[in-house]
Amino acid sequence: MWRRRKQRDTSVPVLEELRAQWRERETALRKARREEQLISKRLLRDLTEEGAHGSDDHMLEENAQSHFMSVEQIAKLIEDLQREPEQMITPLTALRHSLRRNDVRLMFTRVEDSMRVLVALFTCPFTDIQMEAARCLHELSHSNELQVSMACLPATPYLLTYLSGYSQQFTVLCLYTLGNLIVDSEEVRNRLLLQGVIPTFAKCTQSPHMDVQEALGYAFSQLLQSKEAPEKIIPMVLESGLTQDILRILLSCTEEWFGVAIEMAWCLHYIVSSHVNNALLISQGLVSKLVPFLIEKAALITKQESLDLELLICPVIRCLGNLLGEVDSSGTKVEVQDGRLLIALFVFIQHFKDEHPFMVRECLWAVNNLTVQDPVWTSALLNFNLLPALLQLLAHSKDVFLMIATILHNIADLGLGYCQQLREKGVLPCLTPALRDDDIQVARISLELLNKLLTYCPDVAGDFFHNSGLQIIELHKDKPDLQQQVQAVWNKYQELIKGTSGPPSMD
Repeated sequence: MWRRRKQRDTSVPVLEELRAQWRERETALRKARREEQLISKRLLRDLTEEGAHGSDDHMLEENAQSHFMSVEQIAKLIEDLQREPEQMITPLTALRHSLRRNDVRLMFTRVEDSMRVLVALFTCPFTDIQMEAARCLHELSHSNELQVSMACLPATPYLLTYLSGYSQQFTVLCLYTLGNLIVDSEEVRNRLLLQGVIPTFAKCTQSPHMDVQEALGYAFSQLLQSKEAPEKIIPMVLESGLTQDILRILLSCTEEWFGVAIEMAWCLHYIVSSHVNNALLISQGLVSKLVPFLIEKAALITKQESLDLELLICPVIRCLGNLLGEVDSSGTKVEVQDGRLLIALFVFIQHFKDEHPFMVRECLWAVNNLTVQDPVWTSALLNFNLLPALLQLLAHSKDVFLMIATILHNIADLGLGYCQQLREKGVLPCLTPALRDDDIQVARISLELLNKLLTYCPDVAGDFFHNSGLQIIELHKDKPDLQQQVQAVWNKYQELIKGTSGPPSMD
């Protein structure tokens, strides 16, 4: 979360708008993730296409068109599926191909005995039939129709039971099917909770197989994103100790397990961002473990040619940002001892600023939470000479400007010495274009920062009013939303010329 400065009541509207923008950007970021993994169901094409890796959705749709089945054909197929085991594979395969069509999925669930027969085959003792039935269930789980997911409910206890099944491929298939079903309704999720989905997932964290761990991360992230997760699910996850398993897997992932690390990082993010019991996570050393992780990734970032590295770093930084924003009952915030974290965040900013600008916002959010009312981290930022890098980003975008202005306000809040350093580093010339901006939000936070500089460092007043300061005041004096900020700056000007012939009128 974005931590507020206690001394700055006028900034609350800006921060509320930032939070709203943050929610919108998080939704957009999820859509941008690889294969839209977070917001859409996942279809295992390598399993359902018999090895046709890389088939796209258009090809799947074309193939599905040739596998339409009428209600009568489905009913006949159900009869065929109740024959001798050696005669079931062909009709099951035909069914699987037809279930790629949404209309066939709906018709299938409406045919009498269809799900009962399919679940019976899923639980039969013949492994080849069981696998083909599992593939059919997986196709059904990919439907966006609630009726279809509800029809799959009788299979959920078996899907959970078979997570400790006879083959890695079968376990992966069951996990992705569960992940797809979890999306559909609270009723499905409630049923899974009663059936023990969380302790079952906890057992899966001990699997030595990469594919199983990645599938687990997908299914688990679907559960953690649900609207009732903070109230019903995450407390159970924290009690089970599952977060420690997630963290263990994340920190131990090699480059080959990159996909697993991404899934686990997002799972951890959903737990932390719920704010259910972050004090517990902090007491378990989550911050002290994430900081070295980010420092290590920053050291390798120019050497590692991973196309999706931002998808791993983003949720980890967001976790850390949330935890850095936590304060205990005494008002004490989380302590971080390693100054290399600040360097790492700026490495990420420079590396991602052009291709993945959302990463700039994530990193600045964490920098804000490090520096707010904290002279140690603020001094580190100045001593590491990172201020020029911040000032260069002021023109990057509006929301980046707002975050940087907030960080600059954190620095100015600490008093005379810090404001003098801001002046010496040329903050005022960088701020002047924003002071002229027609955007109320940009102008407001710029005027607030200017007022803070004027309060602690009178020399800034001379710099400002000798360089078009009065014209800037005149530009905003009639804007109702800026009256408080304009008046504060005007008062500083009056103090500056006090004892002379008197201030000119604002009218």
